[in-house]
Amino acid sequence: MILAMQNVILEDGDPQDVAARIAAGTRDRRAPDYTDEVRRLLAAALEVMRRCGTTSRPRVADIVARAGLSNDAFYRHFSSKEALVAALLEDGAQQLRSYLAHQMAKETDPAAQVRRWIEGVMTQANEDVAATTLAVLWNGGTAGKGLASGRHFASGPLGTLLHEPFAALGSTQPEFDAALASHAIFGRLSDYLWQQIQPTSSDIDRMTTFCLRAITGGAR
Repeated sequence: MILAMQNVILEDGDPQDVAARIAAGTRDRRAPDYTDEVRRLLAAALEVMRRCGTTSRPRVADIVARAGLSNDAFYRHFSSKEALVAALLEDGAQQLRSYLAHQMAKETDPAAQVRRWIEGVMTQANEDVAATTLAVLWNGGTAGKGLASGRHFASGPLGTLLHEPFAALGSTQPEFDAALASHAIFGRLSDYLWQQIQPTSSDIDRMTTFCLRAITGGAR
């Protein structure tokens, strides 16, 4: 998922590290390094939102209590709970992107890289991951719009990973084709998430074949 991926741990100071970026903004105003504080808030928010599911929304007070911090600490970094949710989604998307890139790097054949990408995206339909994603989106007020609309909020950024294999497969417009494929695959993921089912190996085979035929005209 977007939110529960722990396969890749980002180092402090990495430009992809959302917690470090948020903390750096705080350091512009005050001296201490607040990265650990931000991470504690993000982790606590995931935990309480996952526990509440889509039946109740935790308060900021619930999040800071779980983090062992104060309301002042929360508002030092986030203007609202919605801002925290946005950070959670950004953080999860970046972790998923790192995971997908790592999986794709295991292959040299571009068709196999496409399948790895699809397999990685579909891990987000795993039960615990899906529940966390839906809970966070619901807290952000986007349930019924973001994922349910068929255009996942991360489909564009993550689709850029398909540019290179699509070009290698013969696409004359790899950016355009990757965007189409990404929206289609994330739209299908949305169906799995909201229906609370997981794709089978045959489903992934079919999605892979669909993407490859769109690029190669059925040659593979």
